[in-house]
Amino acid sequence: MSTSELEARVEALFPLAADAMPADAEDVVNAVLDAIEAGTVRAAARGADGTWRAVPWVKRGILLGFRVGRTVEHESAAPFSFFDKHTFPARRFTEASGVRVVPGGSTVRRGAYIAPGVVCMPPMFVNVGAWVGAGTMIDSHALVGSCAQLGERVHLSAAAQVGGVLEPINASPVVIEEDVVIGGNCGVYEGTIVRAKAVLGAGVVLTRGTPVFDLVREQVYRGSAETPLEIPAGAVVVPGARAVKGGFAAEQGISLQTPVIVKYRDERTDLATALEGWLR
Repeated sequence: MSTSELEARVEALFPLAADAMPADAEDVVNAVLDAIEAGTVRAAARGADGTWRAVPWVKRGILLGFRVGRTVEHESAAPFSFFDKHTFPARRFTEASGVRVVPGGSTVRRGAYIAPGVVCMPPMFVNVGAWVGAGTMIDSHALVGSCAQLGERVHLSAAAQVGGVLEPINASPVVIEEDVVIGGNCGVYEGTIVRAKAVLGAGVVLTRGTPVFDLVREQVYRGSAETPLEIPAGAVVVPGARAVKGGFAAEQGISLQTPVIVKYRDERTDLATALEGWLR
């Protein structure tokens, strides 16, 4: 089935109730998930102008998997007990995949693309619809959420979270572009795009509603209901604080945490982040 035929079949099935699905609905779901895993389709795509947009029919295909799936015990996880839709088991890799999955409790869910050269340190989790580019490292206790997009050579440090956006269908994807370094305990959530070669210091939290203060260019970056928050290419972002003015907050000296761009990536920054290359 070609990509265009698969898209048409998903669009025809999606309006149907679960009890009205035809016999081949599960085959269509498996075809969508296979295509994502093969890298021939993805849940979000970058246009020629650099704008990232969700691919609605792919996300609808994933959602169909929950509608036609049956909750079963996943015996392959023994001796542990896991109950989930039978359409979304954990992925199993072979040596030919070129993916390193270090022992210790990591899971990549069915329907996620993991490129050759990706390193998965335990325990970590990659959800359905995600895209993880070649040479990326996902460190311990890190999360790649549903339909999140990670480019090549990203370092997702320990306990960092890249949020997932499966619904609403047209919601802005969470995107981490190539050569980005994300420090430990960072959180990058719905409606955020981190452009290539940016560095997020440990503890930075980004959402669509988070204002980011650029001390170098003297600008403030914000997302809106229609546009994502974008971190510029090469920006070095660290946790900061800004004072709350007026009334009780000012009397008590209260400040709010806010991300701050303190510099743009240069040779010294690259040296500080080069250790990950040795770890591989």
